[in-house]
Amino acid sequence: MEHDVSERSILSGFDRARTGTRWSLRAAQGLVLVALAVASLGPILWLARASISTTQDTLRTPMAFWPSGVDWANLSTAWNQAQISHYFANTVWVALGSWFVQLLIATTGGYVLSVLRPRYAPAVTAAVLATLFIPGVVVLVPLFLTVLDLPVVSASLLNTYWAVWLPAGANAFNVLLVKRFMDGLPRDVYEAARMDGAGPLRMLWSVVLPMSKPILGVVSIFAFLNAWKDFLWPQIVLPEPTLQPLSVRLPLIRDTVELDVFLAALLISMALPIVIFLVFQRLFLRGAGLGGAVKG
Repeated sequence: MEHDVSERSILSGFDRARTGTRWSLRAAQGLVLVALAVASLGPILWLARASISTTQDTLRTPMAFWPSGVDWANLSTAWNQAQISHYFANTVWVALGSWFVQLLIATTGGYVLSVLRPRYAPAVTAAVLATLFIPGVVVLVPLFLTVLDLPVVSASLLNTYWAVWLPAGANAFNVLLVKRFMDGLPRDVYEAARMDGAGPLRMLWSVVLPMSKPILGVVSIFAFLNAWKDFLWPQIVLPEPTLQPLSVRLPLIRDTVELDVFLAALLISMALPIVIFLVFQRLFLRGAGLGGAVKG
């Protein structure tokens, strides 16, 4: 009886067996799929087309396919003359540093709160959870004053990438996400590792991290993409133009180059995040880490 309830849907099995109903359902599903593809991929594909079109073609016939031909020079002009290559390298460096710090804090924090479980773990977990309810704009000024005059060492991190990397590590969502995932891992593996003489560091490296590959992929996606598109904080702590990432420089470049070159710069700026997302999405969906670690 429970099996019949779980199989219930809008259409019964008898209706699905009818040829007309079956083809109508497939057509409706196809239309929904096409609509989703157009809504999600349409702006990206249009930008790819416009980035290798002339400014006149984009303004006069924005939906036409290259009436005046393909202009590949836009990409090289944006990369070289608009100095996108320099700001692109800055953005990669900012994103990699933020990703590493966030992954380090999230992994170690989640490991301590979920696996080691010291006596103060519930209090720390509650404190970390409470920070999620604090709006980011509230801590903006105190955080800037801290970066401007770092306590204890009395040094300024202004115009250094550490001013972006270190605050990025204070991400409560990532810590709680990793902790939640590690809470669901089989604890028998931990006990077996302890019986084999594994210490906390060895258990983290050889047992917990291999099982946590899916969640580390998710955290990596969030960390890298958020750092790549972050605008406000890099603009505040990196006032030096030569250190700024693309998210800060692109609005300023818009007024100094032609529209076609600017669109080419936008395409270049979003190419790497798409690749990173696809790579980590494959790792996340595959989920090979859990089975391999438990099996070993």
